[in-house]
Amino acid sequence: MSSAKRTDPLASGAHAADSHDLIRVHGARENNLKDVSVEIPKRRLTVFTGVSGSGKSSLVFNTIAAESQRLINETYSAFVQGFMPTLARPEVDVLDGLTTAIIVDQQRMGADPRSTVGTATDVNAMLRILFSRLGEPHIGPPSAYSFNTASVRASGAITVERGAKKAVKATFQRTGGMCTHCEGRGTVSDIDLTQLYDDSKSLAEGAFTIPGWKSDSQWTVQVYAQSGFVDPDKPIRDYTDTELRDFLHGEPVKVKVNGVNLTYEGLIPKIQKSFLSKDKEAMQPHIRAFVERAVTFTTCPECEGTRLSEGARSSRIGKISIADACAMEIRDLAGWVRDLDEPSVAPLLTALRDALDSFVEIGLGYLSLDRPAGTLSGGEAQRVKMVRHLGSSLTDTTYVFDEPTVGLHPHDIQRMNDLLLRLRDKGNTVLVVEHKPEAIAIADHVIDLGPGAGTAGGTVCFQGTVGELRAADTVTGRHLDDRAALKESVRKPTGALEIRGARRHNLQDVDVDVPLGVLCVVTGVAGSGKSSLIHGSVPAGADVVSVDQSPIKGSRRSNPATYTGLLDPIRKAFAKANGVKPALFSANSEGACPTCNGAGVIYTDLAMMAGVAAPCEDCEGKRFQPAVLEYRFGGRDISEVLAMPVDRAEEFFGTGEARTPAAHRILQRLSDVGLGYLTLGQPLTTLSGGERQRLKLATHMSEKGGVYVLDEPTTGLHLADVEQLLGLLDRLVDAGKSVIVIEHHQAVMAHADWIIDLGPGAGHDGGRVVFEGTPADLVAARSTLTGEHLAAYVGA
Repeated sequence: MSSAKRTDPLASGAHAADSHDLIRVHGARENNLKDVSVEIPKRRLTVFTGVSGSGKSSLVFNTIAAESQRLINETYSAFVQGFMPTLARPEVDVLDGLTTAIIVDQQRMGADPRSTVGTATDVNAMLRILFSRLGEPHIGPPSAYSFNTASVRASGAITVERGAKKAVKATFQRTGGMCTHCEGRGTVSDIDLTQLYDDSKSLAEGAFTIPGWKSDSQWTVQVYAQSGFVDPDKPIRDYTDTELRDFLHGEPVKVKVNGVNLTYEGLIPKIQKSFLSKDKEAMQPHIRAFVERAVTFTTCPECEGTRLSEGARSSRIGKISIADACAMEIRDLAGWVRDLDEPSVAPLLTALRDALDSFVEIGLGYLSLDRPAGTLSGGEAQRVKMVRHLGSSLTDTTYVFDEPTVGLHPHDIQRMNDLLLRLRDKGNTVLVVEHKPEAIAIADHVIDLGPGAGTAGGTVCFQGTVGELRAADTVTGRHLDDRAALKESVRKPTGALEIRGARRHNLQDVDVDVPLGVLCVVTGVAGSGKSSLIHGSVPAGADVVSVDQSPIKGSRRSNPATYTGLLDPIRKAFAKANGVKPALFSANSEGACPTCNGAGVIYTDLAMMAGVAAPCEDCEGKRFQPAVLEYRFGGRDISEVLAMPVDRAEEFFGTGEARTPAAHRILQRLSDVGLGYLTLGQPLTTLSGGERQRLKLATHMSEKGGVYVLDEPTTGLHLADVEQLLGLLDRLVDAGKSVIVIEHHQAVMAHADWIIDLGPGAGHDGGRVVFEGTPADLVAARSTLTGEHLAAYVGA
């Protein structure tokens, strides 16, 4: 009997399975990528660098991560895929060696009023179970502690169709924890009726003062005037109680207006649906100003802002209710949970402790679980998303991070670096898109894209180690060791903005004078109270232009020309030159190609499979009717103008027969913030985070204000772009403006005329002014964390 000879695969060399140690990308062409081919080592930390708009996100998120998610989705049945988002295959020839991708991006958390830090991370769910088991008095299941669940009671007869049909009496009851007064929002809105109408006038005389509501032609106004519920010729102040009730609170009913069936509804519910249900940031400026005037939000008097019913607030573990637990700083809550000793819920307590400890470890111990998710900064939101991954037992996974150091003080960046290295050391592949030198320094492998942005980018300029990058002749390599020097002389203030007794959030009765007429930088560790001090005490008003971190909204139909208002003067110039209507030169109006409705592409929905977008054959992707393209201005048609980069368009509209001062001014602002390479018609959905931030800054620069408040304007900026931003800030100050910048970037601190440093820590350890003075004084004193890091940065 003979036996086959067995060989050990390891004896003759490495196992075949060990040869798959690279992620190979060949021929990537997403967005502005130009046939990019790279090999990324697995189980290493790879950092992608390059100027904003060079193609980093296109390669990492839109190619590698997108294909990984698409392939995973395809493993599910067609039935399950029908409920999942459909993803198109990226424009790439070969993608090999992919592993499961977990994406931690900078997308803000939903600003739904019922979404909080606790609900977004599932910690609230665990707390609800804990209180339903241990709370005294016992009030019901976990739903009884949920401010998103309303109490429901019902009874009646139901017909059971089993054998002989018979009616059975049934009752149903569900106990929820929602406050009935504010419906779980924690705040109640109060509408100022004087901002909606002039009660001394009748509807026929134009009583409404709501933007866009005109008495003579507006359908909405005609519904009220011809409804039969009120007298259109009687002044509103003379209405009877019944007329006023129907006018303000009437239930929706069908009425006939000029022979057309329309819906009549009371004014207050109509305003709530028309204005209050929409995102304020997406509104036109005059509509947003109206909403801010007409609506005030106050803390709910019944639940005192806790969102919970009286029953949920009355149930306690020891002396702590679930409302008290959610209001605690997370590090204090972690200590309270650690002191609980109850064997019956031991597994739950272990999971809850781990989740809360992850918050503290990632530097978010100063948050509370009841903090609305929409109020988190981009950096905080990204770290909240990281919480669920820190304790994961998964290995050989690809983690993809989009600028994880956003919103972090230099002191906090070291902690973030340690977390990234820990994920790598567990055997994961970590891909990071980053600009900060401190984060680039820990990379095992660097891929630098460029050399420029937009059409000037999209190629790989360098691959190798950090040391090799320093010696490489690329934009990132040349600027990696850049250090801004302290100013030899600083500007003198022309006045001061006095802030007295500031107590918003964690501020501890702060008194401070913010100098005017200079570049003032407000700094401090994350959570020290910077935004609370400035946004809470310097509200955007008649003389204040505030550029916060809220993301700009826009669909694939939106582009820089529509977002900045640039398209308006261009449309008017085309219309005047050709003697036609301006609406013809809008792809969202009369000039749109009828086949694709001005989208430029035809979308075919393939249910659970990725939809297909094919260029429109009629307009060839130009989005306009052929007749519209025959009208020219300065020798160009409207589609050719929208295909121009900002720099070329600035030249085009600045001189010659196409000279249009209104368009030229907007283009100059876009160029000033470093967006000269963007094409006017590029969809907003394709812009990077840094590009969106600068686009928003460019639009606000047109507003007339003496004080500019900028919240972390360096977000998404490459080292080479920071210098341009500093030049822009200088020009604003030299033009007589006062500029207040909330910032962590040491180059901006070094360039400041005055620094206000908050701290010394975060949450209740912060909220105090720990330094006021010039950057040179801060470096010399080294009395704060910021002072120590700035001194190290400038080499003092």
